[in-house]
Amino acid sequence: MQTFNLTESLSESTQQPYLCLQLTRDITAVLPMKNAQEVLMVSTRRITAIPNMPDCVVGLLNQRSRVFWVVDLPQMLEMPAIDRNLQQYHMAIIQAANVSLGLIVKDIKGVMRLTIEEIQSPIGNVSPGLIPYLQGCSLQQNEILLVLDAEAIVNSPILQNNL
Repeated sequence: MQTFNLTESLSESTQQPYLCLQLTRDITAVLPMKNAQEVLMVSTRRITAIPNMPDCVVGLLNQRSRVFWVVDLPQMLEMPAIDRNLQQYHMAIIQAANVSLGLIVKDIKGVMRLTIEEIQSPIGNVSPGLIPYLQGCSLQQNEILLVLDAEAIVNSPILQNNL
């Protein structure tokens, strides 16, 4: 008779996939895969800059017959901006609240899985300015991962007041 550990099976089934994004050299964030539409390297020349926009708004991108805004995610989260002199950007296209948005980041690390239990309150663990954009944070291998809230990013006052 074959037996298996039910608690292990349950914990594995409650793990959710997250896209792992490197925001700065020292800061990593994850985004629920349900909000990730596409990951790509995009030439900086394909992004059209728009004047009089917040610094974090890089411009507009036409991708697969869709036009959407591109945002420097670290800069939006009050971290050092992505170098604008690069030839290409690492970009994750997300969708939340029926809005698509391109997020440029330092690097895209792949996919990881987290359980709900691994996500803790961000209060006291991160700077207060980040909290509106987070579902929480998770300690993984002595590193705090920021668990991003895609809907909060798309509905950010920085973007809503200017786009």
